[in-house]
Amino acid sequence: MNISNIDIIKSSGEKVKFSLEKLRTSLKRSGADNQVVNQIIDKVRDELYQSISTKEIYNRAFALLKKSKSHFASKYKLKKAIYELGPTGFPFERFVSAILKYSGYKTEVGTILQGKCVSHEIDVIARKNSEATIIECKFHSEEGLNCNVKIPLYINSRYQDIKNNWQKLKKDEESLTQGWVVTNTRFTKDAIQYGNCCGLYLLSWDYPLNDGLKDRIDRLGLYPITVSTLLSKREKNFLLSRSVILCRDLINDKFYLDHLGVSETRKKKILDDISHLCG
Repeated sequence: MNISNIDIIKSSGEKVKFSLEKLRTSLKRSGADNQVVNQIIDKVRDELYQSISTKEIYNRAFALLKKSKSHFASKYKLKKAIYELGPTGFPFERFVSAILKYSGYKTEVGTILQGKCVSHEIDVIARKNSEATIIECKFHSEEGLNCNVKIPLYINSRYQDIKNNWQKLKKDEESLTQGWVVTNTRFTKDAIQYGNCCGLYLLSWDYPLNDGLKDRIDRLGLYPITVSTLLSKREKNFLLSRSVILCRDLINDKFYLDHLGVSETRKKKILDDISHLCG
């Protein structure tokens, strides 16, 4: 059977051809070696049927990857894990803040700044070398809800209002150099065009090329706690409510697992898995 010629149904109902290379790339991105990847693809190919959905294919590949190595499976489900930071979006703001901290910034979350006209609640302020950046986080808990041009238009107007009052706020101690918009999904073409034109920095799941959110997470090993395949949903929500946003946070705050009543055997397995995941 030629997997590339199989008709599958996307969640939208559209009939498309399935790409073997796309599945292979997704599996290799998890860190699995060629032998594991080939075994999973062979197994999935044998189980294909006409009009199977992409979701079913990737879920099956994930199950096989988890059976092989759970920390590989965690990387594989990274995008879904970001969606699980919702529904309020606040954990996503703290997640973005954490990524910036590990990139050398000092950060604040949920700060009120006075603009020339009105006051604004800023999701994240990042500071480095006497320069400040204000960052707006646009979180979506469902796939397909991309950021259109209205988002950077709105954010730029807020940024300009704050910038026009910045000297009064900081008395020239630091300069406000840029505004960012960060989303866990994608920007439309018009949104990117406007952002580039007005000077906003846009960061999405896969933009800029090779330096998007997924690239930064993989490069720095800063995986959200929701990526763990060994923790239950209840346990993840408990940890998020205690500001344990990153997997590596749990390594430092493992006493929370005792609060959850996790056995020593299971705790060791969870921490070992996270240690492998974070490198």
